[in-house]
Amino acid sequence: MSEYSIASAGPGATDARPAKINLVDSNYAWWRLLVCLLLSTLGGAGLWTGVVALPKIQADFGVDRAAASLSYTACMISFGVGGVVVGRLVDRFGALFPIVLAAVCIGSGFYLASQATSIWQLTIVNGLLIGFGASATFGPLMADVSQWFVKRRGTAIAICASGNYLAGVVWPMVMQQLLLVGDWRQAYMTIGMICMGLMLPLSLFLLKRAPTEEEQESVAIASGREPRRYRSPLPPWGVQWVLILAGLACCVAMSMPQVHIVAYCVDLNFGVARGAEMLSLMLATGVISRLASGVIADRIGGVRTLLLGSYLQCLTLILYIPFDGLASLYVVSAMFGLAQGGIVPSYALVVREYFPAREAGTRVSLCLMATILGMALGGWLSGVIFDITGSYRAAFVHGVAWNMLNMALVMLLMWRVKRVRRRRSVEGMAVAA
Repeated sequence: MSEYSIASAGPGATDARPAKINLVDSNYAWWRLLVCLLLSTLGGAGLWTGVVALPKIQADFGVDRAAASLSYTACMISFGVGGVVVGRLVDRFGALFPIVLAAVCIGSGFYLASQATSIWQLTIVNGLLIGFGASATFGPLMADVSQWFVKRRGTAIAICASGNYLAGVVWPMVMQQLLLVGDWRQAYMTIGMICMGLMLPLSLFLLKRAPTEEEQESVAIASGREPRRYRSPLPPWGVQWVLILAGLACCVAMSMPQVHIVAYCVDLNFGVARGAEMLSLMLATGVISRLASGVIADRIGGVRTLLLGSYLQCLTLILYIPFDGLASLYVVSAMFGLAQGGIVPSYALVVREYFPAREAGTRVSLCLMATILGMALGGWLSGVIFDITGSYRAAFVHGVAWNMLNMALVMLLMWRVKRVRRRRSVEGMAVAA
């Protein structure tokens, strides 16, 4: 009998072994989720420390701003592509080995980066080690968490996804404090030791392999909560491509305020500090949005939650066009964070509703890779539009257009979708287990 099954000794049974406790939706699952949240926060160090250290790195190597930014670009590319590779490893071997590998990559990456003698060495290390290690702590962890929950799957995925935003809150402050007492090289060595020193012992909590899809369904039916599964008229590869394009489109739109809000405030003569405050406000309300969207998804499903978040994001993007006063920008930025924070985690839940659990790591990571590429593409396109028009108004309109494409793709995904109902009884599932 599987360790994830509901087991009990029958009347008169002579087996004195204690009944095995179901781990799906159990206290263990919630502790595992907490560990994944911590791992995601630690693993996100490489995505944010380089942003804070950028001026120091530029001065140290004596290069221009574009060359100094290449290491961050390499890190983000590796973060997106590496997630697909690591997701495949999670599908095959579970989460333990990939997270141990990630801890080693991040720790050694920060150390080697601190020893770099040229900007190209730093860029290569960021791409091959730090970005790749960070990729294991986002999409692949969300996929793993999704397999330990049935009743609160949406909430669990949202909590895990919040680690990426928490990293954006914690690590810039840590990096800033380290730069006050030393140079960026010493700061990188310290952060590398912190990450590897904490991630390796935390990874031991991921030793247990995730339950199979049949075991998850057995738990769901036994608890009276049938898992959502859908069948689309599109073939599996068609559904995957719709999700990839939707992820790309929503994040091209999302990138406009997140990437350019500081520059927009400077253009409006509000200053850098005001823009930075608005960005922080977006991230803070984004965490609230992610948690709330998880609760909503548990009630209405991942696809509808994705469509709701996309609609609200589109609405708040439109509000940026007429409202450009200081107070109104604070309000709209807070609204934008509340609208968009739950969109990206919804893709993980949608994947679980359309595809088998054994494919979750790879397929979730493909969707999240598309969202990362969308952020990179959208940030660049908004800059191009500003250079051509001399105003961000057209860039916001451009973001709204991409957002509407995202909504159309999500509605296509919902078109003529049929719910797959499991008509197996609780007793039948228990016997099968």
